[in-house]
Amino acid sequence: MDSNRRDFMKWGGLTAAAVSTGTGLTVAGAPPAEAATAPANRPRGMAKGLTLLQTLRDGRPRLALKTAKGIVDVADAAKLLNMPGPSTLDDLLQNEDGPQLNALASALDKAGNAAALYTPENGVAYAPLVTRPGKILCVGLNYKAHIAEIKDNLPKQPVLFNKYNSALHPHGAPLKLPTAVATKFDYEAELVILMGKHARDVSEADALSYVAGYATGNDFTARDLQLETGGQWMVGKALDGFAPIGPYFVTADQVNPDALDIECRVNGETRQSSNTANMIFSCRQMISYISHRITLEPGDIIYTGTPEGVIQGMPKEKQKWLVPGDKIACSLKGLGELTFSLT
Repeated sequence: MDSNRRDFMKWGGLTAAAVSTGTGLTVAGAPPAEAATAPANRPRGMAKGLTLLQTLRDGRPRLALKTAKGIVDVADAAKLLNMPGPSTLDDLLQNEDGPQLNALASALDKAGNAAALYTPENGVAYAPLVTRPGKILCVGLNYKAHIAEIKDNLPKQPVLFNKYNSALHPHGAPLKLPTAVATKFDYEAELVILMGKHARDVSEADALSYVAGYATGNDFTARDLQLETGGQWMVGKALDGFAPIGPYFVTADQVNPDALDIECRVNGETRQSSNTANMIFSCRQMISYISHRITLEPGDIIYTGTPEGVIQGMPKEKQKWLVPGDKIACSLKGLGELTFSLT
């Protein structure tokens, strides 16, 4: 285990969890001291009309706003404007600090002394979009064409499995393949749901009102561990770095999750191309189903399944598994392109 990951996991055992390989990220969730303290009786809720990301500075993830003028670090804006602001996306979601962030973003837009805060996006380093969600839940077998290509059976209800925080991986960072334990590595482009409210026994009709926002994700998989060791989906899908997510969090009010083009490209070649309208279980159905069995909390994330085009679904003679040097790009319309290379 490299020293960055070891340090991060040691710190994460107290208040956060391990993140990614090769990013220099060592801790998460520690609020910058500069931000003003929010009043205890502040209004709670979800942010609206914003596109957010997490950057990496001094080994720590920091929440940032994506604006037409550039990227703005939330803690820096809070310090300049003497206003409170959440320091990470986990803090925003888990503390339901949406109104606070919206107020800060509005004040920033009107401020005449904030020009120095705006940074070109190509000048920032990305941290994982979240680093310490309470739960990472995943839905498998959720597109009919994908089920057909792998010759499986249509599920009668959502098929659930999980990943862990140590699987979280940022946009743009190399993902080190665990070649000592597996060889059949595969991509799975997916829509990711980020929860914004406590959800227990919610109806399908109300389910989307519990969502804070959406992101692009990849349910990266070692097929040999998943399918050739007794059907251990979790082992094949929860290895370190196997939950890439990002680059952006887009607030739910700006997204129709049931009508998003979704693609995955390997070394520039399109491998997956579909639309979330082709899901067997919609986002509403997944959230409602899960909430009747597992309580969902603000900050929890849900991977929603992958469409056809994965390596597993190809004829045996055409299966060329991913190897170091390959470059993966996943995108959902309006949510941004998630890219990472394999080492």
